[in-house]
Amino acid sequence: MGRFTIPREEYMRSGHVGCQGCGACHAMRYALKALGPRTIISIPACCWAVIPGVWPSRNLDVPMMNSAFEVTGASISGIRAGLDAQGKRDIQVVGWAGDGGTADIGIQALSGMVERGTNVIYIMYDNEAYMNTGIQRSSSTPVGAWTTTTPIGSTGYWEADEKKDMAEIMVAHRTPYVATANIAYPEDLIRKVRHAMEVQGPKFIQIYAPCPTGWRMDPGRTVEIARMAVSTHLWPQYEVDHGIYTINLKPKKTDLKEYVKLQGRFRHLPADFVDAWERRVDRNWERLLEKERFTRELVEKGLLPFHPLHGSSGKRPGGVGSHSADLPTADEVREDGE
Repeated sequence: MGRFTIPREEYMRSGHVGCQGCGACHAMRYALKALGPRTIISIPACCWAVIPGVWPSRNLDVPMMNSAFEVTGASISGIRAGLDAQGKRDIQVVGWAGDGGTADIGIQALSGMVERGTNVIYIMYDNEAYMNTGIQRSSSTPVGAWTTTTPIGSTGYWEADEKKDMAEIMVAHRTPYVATANIAYPEDLIRKVRHAMEVQGPKFIQIYAPCPTGWRMDPGRTVEIARMAVSTHLWPQYEVDHGIYTINLKPKKTDLKEYVKLQGRFRHLPADFVDAWERRVDRNWERLLEKERFTRELVEKGLLPFHPLHGSSGKRPGGVGSHSADLPTADEVREDGE
């Protein structure tokens, strides 16, 4: 008899209206297994605004709030502040948004949330386009991809820009905890969400979530393709904990061509384009290995981990505007001056 490697508890019911093979549905199920019932989720316009079903039906056993496309960071900041004012600091507040609502429309609210040090978890499920509204390209769409706004045609007009690196953007914000995850590796995903729950301050997790409809792929191969994204090094599995890089999986490299040929969104790409793309993927992987090595050296020199000036004190709420124990507040400075 097999051994369960993930929690048995389910907080996502059957009966959702997601497409067959939807990676975003896997992502939510696994994340909730880690988060548990004392969780509030804020969801903007995205696939997951529709997947729970039509009111009054829903398939999540946790409170859920729908918000405007661009405001997830602000929405969860407000929820966190309200709970803190009531002394309810043991409830997890989670923003759950797609790549369009995170990397494009919602990036300003996310940036402000991190800057304020709000004690929340922001999860971006990444299906690499605006799938809910018709498969339009987002800044998280990979280079070369077909979408309805990069439709190829006789001009060969496919997605020309590199995928925006949201994890590294969040690292540049000095976010206490940043991680990538993948629905094909649920144990790793659940561990990262659980770790985020223990970290004070803002946390950001980006989950690879294939979309069979938008990627023009067999819905029965969702997990297979998700694993291939990791083995090709296209989607590195890593985390950055207070500035320290750790690569969680270092698989034997597989050919990017095998990944590409299973997805209709890439069927138009010539072989030389895929070869050039693979060389860029390999360089990105080497840079990530160097970041892991370099941050280990900084730890030895005492320059890491960094400790944010917000969100690290147990004496104050871990929400907006909290401070570290060794720094005075503005009120305390004024009192000393008087």
